[in-house]
Amino acid sequence: MTTLTWTSAVPLASLAAWVWLLLGQGFFWRTDVRMPPAPAEEPAGWPSVTVVVPARDEAEVLPVSLPSLLAQDYPGRAEILLVDDGSTDGTGRLARAFAERTPDALPLTVLSPGEPEPGWTGKLWALRCGIAHARAGHSTGGQAPEFLLLTDADIAHGPDSLRRLVRGALAGRLDLVSQMARLRVRTGWERMIVPAFVYFFAQLYPFRWVNRPTARTAAAAGGCALLRTETAVRARVPDSIRDAVIDDVTLGRAVKRAGGRIWLGLADSVTSVRPYAGLRPLWRMVSRSAYAQLLNNPLLLVGTVVGLVLVYLVPPVWACAGSPVGGAAWLLMTLTYLPMLRYYGQPLWLALLLPVTAALYLAMTVDSAVQHYRGRGAAWKGRTYG
Repeated sequence: MTTLTWTSAVPLASLAAWVWLLLGQGFFWRTDVRMPPAPAEEPAGWPSVTVVVPARDEAEVLPVSLPSLLAQDYPGRAEILLVDDGSTDGTGRLARAFAERTPDALPLTVLSPGEPEPGWTGKLWALRCGIAHARAGHSTGGQAPEFLLLTDADIAHGPDSLRRLVRGALAGRLDLVSQMARLRVRTGWERMIVPAFVYFFAQLYPFRWVNRPTARTAAAAGGCALLRTETAVRARVPDSIRDAVIDDVTLGRAVKRAGGRIWLGLADSVTSVRPYAGLRPLWRMVSRSAYAQLLNNPLLLVGTVVGLVLVYLVPPVWACAGSPVGGAAWLLMTLTYLPMLRYYGQPLWLALLLPVTAALYLAMTVDSAVQHYRGRGAAWKGRTYG
């Protein structure tokens, strides 16, 4: 009788994990969850929409993103509220200048809510101000919009983006429609980190499970989320999620918990224009919320580290040591990453480097915990949240 040693049990456990991830985790690795084609018939009436854009020191990206919102081809009534969250780089002034230069575009109002009250993150405080302004109908003669488009200041939209989002919500009778924006991938570090960021997110929150009304899994993409106003009221958004560092996932949970139907998928014409020059800003993007994702729980941190090592680092190490089981696990890992690389138009050989990327994410997660216990957790643009 052959005794199973740890040197053979570890790669077997890793291979078993990858078989499960391939077949039992909602087919997270597929990239075909996209906005469905628009119905042939136009809606009988296009609902009103208010676009709410929280912005803090975004003068660098507004020249690219804001014109795409102003130029939306939308048949119904629509307006843009840019909420200047204490910017020091002239974000609000720049936004007003764009609106003045394009008088035929969607109407734009710039709001300044002041510093957030205790218990609120800056972004959600800005959203609170924008949503309250929209619901009061200050810009529309007292009439609240039927939908709210919550979008980040670094997100550029194709000219038909708003039309497609509204059509999708109406056709599917959805309360929340969100798209994972296509992030910028140009530099070497962006190629290494960014596609994996979306890949890992989909692994945690498989889109097919999110979109299933009976499933408990819920999430959203905060950069582009179309929300029914009446559902926001029922779910008490954003008040019910005011202290959330990972606000998009928390938004999806709040809407689903309130009985709303949600949809999440990958975007075709919604893109992030924010550049990441080098590893440091990418590291900060991940580490600022990684430990919050683990509920700031040291036991979950230990479990995550062990899991990342077993799933992503064991296969290449054992494969290089001559283990066919380790090689099989590495092969499955590589195959699941190929669709995401195709989606981002990246060389497929980068899939072989996924273990290296996973090791970087492991280090970012540990660093996130270290910064949390040093009192610098979830730091972003001059603010730190506990």
